[in-house]
Amino acid sequence: MNLKSLTQTELAEVFKNMGQPAFRAGQVYGWLQKGIYGYDEMTNVPKSLRTVLEERYPLCPPKVVRRQESKKDGTIKYLWQLHDGNCVETVLMRYHYGNTVCISTEVGCRMGCAFCASTLGGLVRKLEPFEMLDQVAFTQRDSGLPISHIVLMGIGEPLDNFDNVMRFLELVNSEQGLNISMRHISLSTCGLVPKIDQLAAKKLQLTLSVSLHAPNDEIRRTIMPVSRAYPIEELLDACRRYYAATSRRISFEYAMIQGVNDRPQDARELIRRLKGLPAHFNLIPLNHVEESPLKPSTRADVAAFQKLLEDGGIPATVRRTLGGDIDASCGQLRRKYTKQKAEQ
Repeated sequence: MNLKSLTQTELAEVFKNMGQPAFRAGQVYGWLQKGIYGYDEMTNVPKSLRTVLEERYPLCPPKVVRRQESKKDGTIKYLWQLHDGNCVETVLMRYHYGNTVCISTEVGCRMGCAFCASTLGGLVRKLEPFEMLDQVAFTQRDSGLPISHIVLMGIGEPLDNFDNVMRFLELVNSEQGLNISMRHISLSTCGLVPKIDQLAAKKLQLTLSVSLHAPNDEIRRTIMPVSRAYPIEELLDACRRYYAATSRRISFEYAMIQGVNDRPQDARELIRRLKGLPAHFNLIPLNHVEESPLKPSTRADVAAFQKLLEDGGIPATVRRTLGGDIDASCGQLRRKYTKQKAEQ
Protein backbone atom coordinates (compact mmCIF):
# COMPACT_ATOMS: atom_id res chain seq x y z
CA MET A 1 0.00 0.00 0.00
CA ASN A 2 1.26 3.47 -0.88
CA LEU A 3 0.00 6.16 1.49
CA LYS A 4 -0.26 8.65 -1.40
CA SER A 5 -3.15 6.63 -2.84
CA LEU A 6 -5.22 7.11 0.33
CA THR A 7 -7.73 9.83 1.10
CA GLN A 8 -7.19 11.85 4.26
CA THR A 9 -9.97 9.90 5.98
CA GLU A 10 -8.32 6.59 5.11
CA LEU A 11 -4.94 7.92 6.19
CA ALA A 12 -6.43 8.97 9.53
CA GLU A 13 -7.54 5.36 10.08
CA VAL A 14 -3.99 4.14 9.42
CA PHE A 15 -2.60 6.56 11.99
CA LYS A 16 -5.31 5.65 14.48
CA ASN A 17 -4.31 1.99 14.21
CA MET A 18 -0.70 3.05 14.81
CA GLY A 19 -1.73 4.80 18.02
CA GLN A 20 -0.89 8.23 16.64
CA PRO A 21 -2.86 11.40 17.40
CA ALA A 22 -5.45 12.38 14.78
CA PHE A 23 -3.69 15.59 13.73
CA ARG A 24 -0.71 13.61 12.41
CA ALA A 25 -2.82 12.35 9.49
CA GLY A 26 -3.48 15.92 8.36
CA GLN A 27 0.20 16.84 8.61
CA VAL A 28 1.38 13.80 6.67
CA TYR A 29 -1.39 14.05 4.06
CA GLY A 30 -0.37 17.61 3.24
CA TRP A 31 3.23 16.56 2.72
CA LEU A 32 2.34 13.55 0.58
CA GLN A 33 0.43 15.72 -1.89
CA LYS A 34 3.39 18.04 -2.49
CA GLY A 35 5.72 15.58 -4.17
CA ILE A 36 8.38 14.68 -1.62
CA TYR A 37 11.30 12.33 -2.16
CA GLY A 38 11.42 11.03 1.40
CA TYR A 39 9.84 11.22 4.82
CA ASP A 40 12.84 13.22 6.05
CA GLU A 41 11.29 16.25 4.31
CA MET A 42 8.38 16.18 6.81
CA THR A 43 10.01 18.62 9.20
CA ASN A 44 7.02 18.89 11.56
CA VAL A 45 6.72 15.11 12.02
CA PRO A 46 8.77 13.35 14.76
CA LYS A 47 11.82 11.50 13.47
CA SER A 48 10.74 8.28 15.21
CA LEU A 49 7.45 8.30 13.27
CA ARG A 50 9.19 9.13 10.02
CA THR A 51 11.44 6.10 10.49
CA VAL A 52 8.47 3.80 11.04
CA LEU A 53 6.65 5.19 8.01
CA GLU A 54 9.72 4.70 5.82
CA GLU A 55 9.97 1.06 6.88
CA ARG A 56 6.26 0.26 6.45
CA TYR A 57 5.19 2.50 3.59
CA PRO A 58 7.94 3.36 1.06
CA LEU A 59 7.04 6.45 -0.98
CA CYS A 60 8.45 5.18 -4.31
CA PRO A 61 8.96 8.63 -5.92
CA PRO A 62 9.53 8.65 -9.68
CA LYS A 63 12.96 9.41 -11.11
CA VAL A 64 13.59 11.77 -14.02
CA VAL A 65 15.23 9.68 -16.74
CA ARG A 66 15.07 12.45 -19.31
CA ARG A 67 13.84 16.04 -19.35
CA GLN A 68 13.39 17.80 -22.69
CA GLU A 69 12.34 21.40 -23.21
CA SER A 70 11.03 22.67 -26.52
CA LYS A 71 13.03 25.53 -28.00
CA LYS A 72 9.90 26.66 -29.84
CA ASP A 73 7.31 27.05 -27.10
CA GLY A 74 8.82 26.06 -23.74
CA THR A 75 6.88 22.79 -23.49
CA ILE A 76 8.63 20.35 -21.13
CA LYS A 77 8.48 16.56 -21.53
CA TYR A 78 9.47 14.23 -18.70
CA LEU A 79 10.33 10.58 -18.94
CA TRP A 80 9.74 9.17 -15.45
CA GLN A 81 11.08 5.87 -14.20
CA LEU A 82 8.64 4.21 -11.82
CA HIS A 83 9.48 2.02 -8.82
CA ASP A 84 9.32 -1.19 -10.88
CA GLY A 85 11.59 0.10 -13.67
CA ASN A 86 8.77 0.89 -16.11
CA CYS A 87 8.65 4.37 -17.61
CA VAL A 88 5.94 6.82 -18.63
CA GLU A 89 5.95 10.31 -20.15
CA THR A 90 4.36 13.51 -18.88
CA VAL A 91 4.13 16.86 -20.69
CA LEU A 92 3.94 20.36 -19.22
CA MET A 93 2.38 22.95 -21.54
CA ARG A 94 2.19 26.69 -20.98
CA TYR A 95 -0.92 28.63 -21.94
CA HIS A 96 -2.11 32.18 -21.31
CA TYR A 97 -4.62 30.88 -18.76
CA GLY A 98 -2.11 28.79 -16.80
CA ASN A 99 0.08 25.70 -16.91
CA THR A 100 -1.38 22.38 -18.03
CA VAL A 101 0.12 18.96 -17.34
CA CYS A 102 -0.72 16.02 -19.60
CA ILE A 103 -0.38 12.81 -17.61
CA SER A 104 -0.26 9.12 -18.45
CA THR A 105 -2.69 6.66 -16.87
CA GLU A 106 -1.14 3.37 -17.99
CA VAL A 107 2.26 1.96 -18.94
CA GLY A 108 1.52 1.41 -22.62
CA CYS A 109 -1.95 1.01 -24.12
CA ARG A 110 -3.98 -1.81 -25.61
CA MET A 111 -6.39 0.25 -27.73
CA GLY A 112 -4.34 -0.06 -30.94
CA CYS A 113 -5.17 3.30 -32.60
CA ALA A 114 -3.25 3.48 -35.89
CA PHE A 115 -2.06 7.07 -35.47
CA CYS A 116 -0.77 6.82 -31.87
CA ALA A 117 2.74 5.92 -30.71
CA SER A 118 1.60 5.14 -27.16
CA THR A 119 -0.03 1.86 -28.18
CA LEU A 120 2.82 0.39 -30.22
CA GLY A 121 4.18 -1.77 -27.41
CA GLY A 122 0.79 -2.81 -26.07
CA LEU A 123 -0.30 -2.54 -22.43
CA VAL A 124 2.26 -3.36 -19.74
CA ARG A 125 0.24 -2.43 -16.66
CA LYS A 126 -2.13 0.14 -15.20
CA LEU A 127 -0.86 3.02 -13.09
CA GLU A 128 -1.79 3.29 -9.43
CA PRO A 129 -3.47 6.50 -8.19
CA PHE A 130 -0.28 7.71 -6.51
CA GLU A 131 1.69 7.25 -9.75
CA MET A 132 -0.70 9.61 -11.54
CA LEU A 133 -0.63 12.06 -8.64
CA ASP A 134 3.18 11.99 -8.63
CA GLN A 135 3.26 13.08 -12.28
CA VAL A 136 1.43 16.27 -11.33
CA ALA A 137 3.27 16.95 -8.08
CA PHE A 138 6.79 16.21 -9.30
CA THR A 139 6.29 18.06 -12.59
CA GLN A 140 5.25 21.07 -10.54
CA ARG A 141 8.20 20.65 -8.19
CA ASP A 142 10.83 20.13 -10.90
CA SER A 143 9.61 22.91 -13.19
CA GLY A 144 8.88 25.42 -10.43
CA LEU A 145 5.66 26.26 -12.29
CA PRO A 146 2.24 26.04 -10.59
CA ILE A 147 -0.08 23.53 -12.26
CA SER A 148 -3.62 24.82 -12.78
CA HIS A 149 -5.01 22.35 -15.35
CA ILE A 150 -4.71 18.61 -15.99
CA VAL A 151 -5.45 16.57 -19.10
CA LEU A 152 -5.56 12.78 -18.94
CA MET A 153 -4.39 12.38 -22.51
CA GLY A 154 -0.92 10.85 -22.14
CA ILE A 155 -0.02 7.19 -22.47
CA GLY A 156 -2.95 4.84 -21.84
CA GLU A 157 -6.75 4.84 -21.99
CA PRO A 158 -8.01 6.46 -18.75
CA LEU A 159 -11.35 4.63 -18.72
CA ASP A 160 -9.53 1.30 -19.12
CA ASN A 161 -8.07 2.05 -15.66
CA PHE A 162 -11.36 3.33 -14.30
CA ASP A 163 -11.14 2.75 -10.54
CA ASN A 164 -7.58 4.03 -10.19
CA VAL A 165 -8.35 7.09 -12.30
CA MET A 166 -11.43 7.89 -10.21
CA ARG A 167 -9.34 7.67 -7.04
CA PHE A 168 -6.69 9.94 -8.60
CA LEU A 169 -9.36 12.52 -9.47
CA GLU A 170 -10.63 12.45 -5.90
CA LEU A 171 -7.12 12.98 -4.54
CA VAL A 172 -6.04 15.74 -6.91
CA ASN A 173 -9.32 17.58 -6.30
CA SER A 174 -8.92 17.42 -2.51
CA GLU A 175 -8.88 20.81 -0.78
CA GLN A 176 -6.17 19.50 1.55
CA GLY A 177 -4.06 18.41 -1.41
CA LEU A 178 -3.33 19.98 -4.79
CA ASN A 179 -6.93 21.25 -4.92
CA ILE A 180 -7.23 21.35 -8.70
CA SER A 181 -10.80 22.04 -9.75
CA MET A 182 -12.69 19.37 -11.71
CA ARG A 183 -13.58 22.07 -14.22
CA HIS A 184 -9.85 22.36 -14.94
CA ILE A 185 -9.50 18.65 -15.72
CA SER A 186 -10.08 16.94 -19.08
CA LEU A 187 -10.34 13.18 -19.48
CA SER A 188 -9.85 11.67 -22.91
CA THR A 189 -11.29 8.34 -24.07
CA CYS A 190 -11.29 6.45 -27.34
CA GLY A 191 -14.90 5.46 -26.65
CA LEU A 192 -15.43 2.72 -24.05
CA VAL A 193 -19.21 3.03 -23.91
CA PRO A 194 -19.94 1.21 -20.61
CA LYS A 195 -17.26 3.22 -18.84
CA ILE A 196 -18.64 6.50 -20.22
CA ASP A 197 -21.95 5.57 -18.62
CA GLN A 198 -20.18 4.79 -15.34
CA LEU A 199 -18.44 8.15 -15.48
CA ALA A 200 -21.74 9.92 -16.22
CA ALA A 201 -23.27 8.39 -13.10
CA LYS A 202 -20.62 10.10 -10.97
CA LYS A 203 -21.69 13.52 -12.34
CA LEU A 204 -18.17 14.95 -12.15
CA GLN A 205 -17.77 18.45 -13.55
CA LEU A 206 -14.73 17.60 -15.64
CA THR A 207 -14.54 17.83 -19.44
CA LEU A 208 -15.01 14.57 -21.31
CA SER A 209 -12.93 14.50 -24.49
CA VAL A 210 -13.93 11.77 -26.93
CA SER A 211 -11.43 10.68 -29.57
CA LEU A 212 -13.76 10.39 -32.54
CA HIS A 213 -11.45 10.80 -35.55
CA ALA A 214 -13.99 9.59 -38.12
CA PRO A 215 -17.56 10.29 -39.26
CA ASN A 216 -18.60 6.64 -39.63
CA ASP A 217 -17.69 3.08 -38.67
CA GLU A 218 -16.27 2.22 -42.08
CA ILE A 219 -13.48 4.76 -41.62
CA ARG A 220 -13.20 4.53 -37.84
CA ARG A 221 -12.60 0.78 -37.81
CA THR A 222 -9.57 1.17 -40.07
CA ILE A 223 -7.82 3.46 -37.58
CA MET A 224 -9.47 2.66 -34.22
CA PRO A 225 -10.11 -1.01 -33.34
CA VAL A 226 -12.37 0.04 -30.43
CA SER A 227 -15.04 0.90 -33.01
CA ARG A 228 -15.52 -2.81 -33.69
CA ALA A 229 -16.74 -3.26 -30.12
CA TYR A 230 -18.60 0.04 -29.83
CA PRO A 231 -19.98 1.37 -33.13
CA ILE A 232 -20.11 5.12 -33.59
CA GLU A 233 -23.87 5.42 -33.02
CA GLU A 234 -23.55 3.57 -29.69
CA LEU A 235 -20.72 5.93 -28.75
CA LEU A 236 -22.70 9.05 -29.66
CA ASP A 237 -25.73 7.76 -27.75
CA ALA A 238 -23.48 7.37 -24.70
CA CYS A 239 -22.30 10.95 -25.22
CA ARG A 240 -25.91 12.12 -25.25
CA ARG A 241 -26.56 10.25 -22.01
CA TYR A 242 -23.42 11.79 -20.51
CA TYR A 243 -24.59 15.29 -21.39
CA ALA A 244 -28.06 14.59 -20.00
CA ALA A 245 -26.55 13.43 -16.71
CA THR A 246 -23.89 16.12 -16.27
CA SER A 247 -24.93 19.11 -18.45
CA ARG A 248 -21.28 19.19 -19.56
CA ARG A 249 -20.62 19.78 -23.25
CA ILE A 250 -18.65 17.02 -24.96
CA SER A 251 -15.30 17.85 -26.54
CA PHE A 252 -14.53 15.74 -29.61
CA GLU A 253 -10.94 15.18 -30.70
CA TYR A 254 -10.46 14.73 -34.41
CA ALA A 255 -7.03 14.00 -35.90
CA MET A 256 -6.95 15.35 -39.44
CA ILE A 257 -5.54 12.56 -41.64
CA GLN A 258 -4.89 13.23 -45.30
CA GLY A 259 -7.22 11.31 -47.60
CA VAL A 260 -8.79 9.38 -44.72
CA ASN A 261 -11.21 11.59 -42.77
CA ASP A 262 -10.68 15.13 -44.05
CA ARG A 263 -13.05 15.36 -47.03
CA PRO A 264 -16.01 17.77 -47.22
CA GLN A 265 -18.45 14.84 -47.15
CA ASP A 266 -16.85 13.69 -43.88
CA ALA A 267 -17.58 17.06 -42.29
CA ARG A 268 -21.16 17.04 -43.57
CA GLU A 269 -21.71 13.51 -42.19
CA LEU A 270 -20.43 14.64 -38.76
CA ILE A 271 -22.89 17.53 -38.79
CA ARG A 272 -25.77 15.13 -39.45
CA ARG A 273 -24.69 12.65 -36.79
CA LEU A 274 -24.12 15.21 -34.04
CA LYS A 275 -27.33 17.13 -34.54
CA GLY A 276 -28.77 18.13 -31.17
CA LEU A 277 -25.69 17.17 -29.13
CA PRO A 278 -23.90 20.16 -27.54
CA ALA A 279 -20.32 19.61 -28.62
CA HIS A 280 -17.04 21.24 -29.51
CA PHE A 281 -14.52 19.89 -32.01
CA ASN A 282 -10.77 20.01 -31.52
CA LEU A 283 -9.23 19.50 -34.95
CA ILE A 284 -5.72 18.11 -34.49
CA PRO A 285 -3.23 18.23 -37.38
CA LEU A 286 -1.86 14.67 -37.33
CA ASN A 287 1.53 14.49 -35.65
CA HIS A 288 4.40 12.42 -37.03
CA VAL A 289 4.83 8.85 -35.81
CA GLU A 290 7.68 7.16 -37.67
CA GLU A 291 6.04 3.70 -37.74
CA SER A 292 2.79 5.04 -39.24
CA PRO A 293 2.19 5.66 -42.97
CA LEU A 294 -0.58 8.16 -42.19
CA LYS A 295 -0.01 11.77 -43.23
CA PRO A 296 -1.44 15.05 -41.88
CA SER A 297 -4.06 16.97 -43.81
CA THR A 298 -2.97 20.15 -45.54
CA ARG A 299 -3.59 23.49 -43.81
CA ALA A 300 -6.08 24.38 -46.51
CA ASP A 301 -8.06 21.16 -45.96
CA VAL A 302 -8.06 21.67 -42.19
CA ALA A 303 -9.33 25.24 -42.58
CA ALA A 304 -12.03 24.15 -45.04
CA PHE A 305 -13.12 21.33 -42.70
CA GLN A 306 -13.31 23.74 -39.77
CA LYS A 307 -15.45 26.18 -41.76
CA LEU A 308 -17.87 23.45 -42.83
CA LEU A 309 -18.36 22.35 -39.20
CA GLU A 310 -18.89 25.89 -37.98
CA ASP A 311 -21.29 26.68 -40.81
CA GLY A 312 -23.18 23.55 -39.74
CA GLY A 313 -23.51 24.79 -36.17
CA ILE A 314 -20.60 22.90 -34.56
CA PRO A 315 -17.93 25.08 -32.86
CA ALA A 316 -14.49 23.92 -34.00
CA THR A 317 -10.96 25.01 -33.24
CA VAL A 318 -7.60 23.85 -34.56
CA ARG A 319 -5.41 22.70 -31.69
CA ARG A 320 -2.05 24.38 -31.30
CA THR A 321 0.83 21.97 -31.83
CA LEU A 322 3.08 22.20 -28.78
CA GLY A 323 6.34 20.35 -28.23
CA GLY A 324 6.57 18.92 -31.74
CA ASP A 325 10.37 19.28 -31.76
CA ILE A 326 10.62 16.97 -28.70
CA ASP A 327 7.92 14.44 -29.74
CA ALA A 328 5.58 15.78 -27.05
CA SER A 329 2.55 16.46 -29.23
CA CYS A 330 -0.73 14.56 -29.28
CA GLY A 331 -0.19 10.90 -30.23
CA GLN A 332 3.59 11.00 -29.89
CA LEU A 333 4.12 9.90 -26.28
CA ARG A 334 5.89 6.59 -25.82
CA ARG A 335 8.80 4.91 -24.06
CA LYS A 336 11.08 5.82 -26.92
CA TYR A 337 14.08 6.92 -24.85
CA THR A 338 14.28 3.69 -22.83
CA LYS A 339 13.99 1.69 -26.05
CA GLN A 340 16.93 3.58 -27.54
CA LYS A 341 18.98 3.08 -24.40
CA ALA A 342 18.31 -0.67 -24.49
CA GLU A 343 19.49 -0.85 -28.10
CA GLN A 344 22.75 0.99 -27.42
